[in-house]
Amino acid sequence: MLVPMAGSDFRPTDPALFEAVTGLIRSVAAEQIMPRWQHLLDEQVNEKTPGDLVTIADHESEARLTKALAGLIPGARVVGEEAVSSDPDLLDGLDQGCVWLVDPLDGTGNFVAGSPHFAVMVALLQDGVVEAGWIFQPAHERFYVAERGRGAFCNGSFVRVQPSGLPKFTGAFPTRYANASQQQLVDNIRAGVDVALPGLMCAGVDYTRCIDGTQDFALFWRSLPWDHAPGALILTEAGGWAGWMDGTPYSVCDQRPGLVARGPSVSLF
Repeated sequence: MLVPMAGSDFRPTDPALFEAVTGLIRSVAAEQIMPRWQHLLDEQVNEKTPGDLVTIADHESEARLTKALAGLIPGARVVGEEAVSSDPDLLDGLDQGCVWLVDPLDGTGNFVAGSPHFAVMVALLQDGVVEAGWIFQPAHERFYVAERGRGAFCNGSFVRVQPSGLPKFTGAFPTRYANASQQQLVDNIRAGVDVALPGLMCAGVDYTRCIDGTQDFALFWRSLPWDHAPGALILTEAGGWAGWMDGTPYSVCDQRPGLVARGPSVSLF
């Protein structure tokens, strides 16, 4: 596992750091997020852009995660979704040194609507490689974790991708961010599957649904790194695959549109 180091580096040998991050995420969810679920006031919800919501829970969660994570590996940077919305230059240099990626509340729209489909996500990068990922779904009481080369776990149990069992698969087809040509691709794929789901607008849940057999694949049109780095690692360590429609495996520094998360036997293109 992971152990704190004196510089901006780490080594996969000790559980201390991994467990510290897990405990931190649970605490943030319990104290900053869950007390506000289904109890938000109107003045605690704002729009970053039309239709893209942010809440007091997002801001408080990110502030606490950023402060705590920065102290775990001296010299490491913390890049959080809300900080990047104010300063996009923070995304520069994800391939350099040790970087924490933070999505303080993935699925904010669901959270605001009272839906349980939201998550807290953290990933740890070293020179652009995703070394560890954490996804906590507090309303579902499911905590997924993975470290590169060491498998994926849910609530402490080893997990592997389970197929839906349908002959032509079931998958998530969110279209909110798809352009016209991407929408046509969606229509073509949808015609060849048994069940087409709309997607949950929460990567932190859609990735894990590709593990537990709820769906065989999911499409995503935005590739913001905090949305995908944790889920892509966890899915891959569980035996699945994440990458682009041309077959290129996922890389956190590649932010072109059109990602696929899928089980090992799923062929879409």
